Amino acid sequence: MSRWEPNARGRLEQAALDLYQERGFEQTMVTEIAERAGLTERTFFRYFADKREVLFGGQDMLRNIYVSAIEAAPASTTPLDAVAAALQAVVPVFQERHKLVRQRQAVITANPGLQERELLKGALLTSAMTEALRRRGVTDPAASLAAEVGVIAFKTAYNRWVSGPDEQDLSRLIRESLDQLKDVVAGT
Repeated sequence: MSRWEPNARGRLEQAALDLYQERGFEQTMVTEIAERAGLTERTFFRYFADKREVLFGGQDMLRNIYVSAIEAAPASTTPLDAVAAALQAVVPVFQERHKLVRQRQAVITANPGLQERELLKGALLTSAMTEALRRRGVTDPAASLAAEVGVIAFKTAYNRWVSGPDEQDLSRLIRESLDQLKDVVAGT
């Protein structure tokens, strides 16, 4: 096996997503993923704790981006606008990996256990944003409401982006979702 070729993590991720779509998540074994990537099982475990982490391994990175963007927002920024800045800050992570994101979402949609894990991930990211807002001095319920509705707006935009044509702009879809949310709250 060609252990020294570059981008082992990316190759493992692509191999896993391809196999999950071909065979199903539950039926795919780590050894098969490593073999498809031209790597060893040991190499797989250097990058991922288990086969589920191929789908959810970026959670810490997303949390850090969200929290950093909220913390970096000017003091005069409203809670919802701070969350909007955080949502926009993660766009490049998704935009550059559109094909993989689509594959990932298809695998999650086909597996109830993975859907549950995706909900947990969303709850943890929402909690991290809520805590970042609290550190800025935003009190509850404003902190939790801003984080929750921001995540709802992101999920709405994300679902449109994943299921739509390749040329869609995730950043624009997020802005549209947030604008529609503001319109709903304003009663227009």
